[in-house]
Amino acid sequence: MRSIEEKKNELLETLELIGDEHERLTFIVDMGKGAPELPADCRQDIFRVEGCTSNLWLFPTYEDGKCHFGIDSDSSITKGIAAMIASLYDGHPPSEILAHPPSFLADAGVPQLLSPNRRNGLSNLTKEVTDYATLCYERYEKLGKTSA
Repeated sequence: MRSIEEKKNELLETLELIGDEHERLTFIVDMGKGAPELPADCRQDIFRVEGCTSNLWLFPTYEDGKCHFGIDSDSSITKGIAAMIASLYDGHPPSEILAHPPSFLADAGVPQLLSPNRRNGLSNLTKEVTDYATLCYERYEKLGKTSA
């Protein structure tokens, strides 16, 4: 499995190659359209990320010492942004996630493409991913446990 750093660099290179803002948005929307849907029982209010214009769900799990993130949204652009975050961190230990904060999207100019409400949703999503990784680190990884 590629490291978070490798995945981040690959995504940044791809976004840098797409110079036009509209083409970047199209790339993000396509990521959302290509991301799998969460089952209906995972699209509950408890998993809903607040602060976004559209509905966004984050379904985190911890198995075999690694965090996993399922995402879904009723908006392709929101789902695409969430898919970028989820694909970057999915399948990695909490300590590795915490060592690589999601500020890379700002480096790629992604927040500037978004409305203020969507930027707020992105901020809330990255906070939830980080909070979940912190929780898993404290409760499990730090203590040598590989399952919740």
